[in-house]
Amino acid sequence: MTNKTMQNDLAVKFRKLHIPGEPLVLTNVYDAATASIIAEHPSTKAIATGSYAVAASQGITDDKLTLPQNLATVRSIAAVLKADGGGLPRIPLTVDVQDGYEDVAATIREIIALGAVGCNLEDFDSANNRLRPMSQAVERIQLAMQAARGAGVPDFAINARTDVLLMLDGQDGGSVEDAIERGRAYLEAGACTVFVWGGSARGVSKQEVQRLVEAFAGRLNVKMNLREGYLTVPELREIGVARISLGPELYHAAMKAFKEKADAVLAHCG
Repeated sequence: MTNKTMQNDLAVKFRKLHIPGEPLVLTNVYDAATASIIAEHPSTKAIATGSYAVAASQGITDDKLTLPQNLATVRSIAAVLKADGGGLPRIPLTVDVQDGYEDVAATIREIIALGAVGCNLEDFDSANNRLRPMSQAVERIQLAMQAARGAGVPDFAINARTDVLLMLDGQDGGSVEDAIERGRAYLEAGACTVFVWGGSARGVSKQEVQRLVEAFAGRLNVKMNLREGYLTVPELREIGVARISLGPELYHAAMKAFKEKADAVLAHCG
């Protein structure tokens, strides 16, 4: 069995983990240390990176994270997931590639070369600070899947994120119906799941999650907040989502604990 056949088998395994009503829970990591911790947990089925925390751990904002900086982190994460330091990651690895950068096909080839079998891909154009036209976003998903097939991983799993709900330059965001239109087009273009991002201010309500689950036949990713008043894993399971991610939630928790311990020590210093 060739290495690429084995990598596509991992991609198939990863896709099969997305079951509406039995969601895959991804506790997003941001460096080799956090990847090692999550990989060793008995409930972990796959490893996912989160660009916000990857960037923050390097002292930069999410929108300043370059492809080389992102790849350097992915390389270190992939290395700790490989048995005996070689071959493929022992469990599926999916990478947050933001908007895919300038050449989305080249980006996909790069992360596949590092062992990834999936990615997050946004429809927001970071270089021009605008939402991409839907036709262009669809084309980029198609280009990404074409690149994956060319790299020997035809079952590569894209989690297609849409930012259509977000307010931009003082203009109100779109509606859930707009998100549904985009999401269905992205699934048709080859995406595995759709991630409707409502932003930290707006969010996505329970009723909206229910509507999106219905529209996408459950093929929805929801970013979960680890705070009171937000939907929990059992609630999201009951609604019927296929995938749950934490984004930067664990990063924020880790930094809070770090600061609290540091403050406790430094409080005794002059």
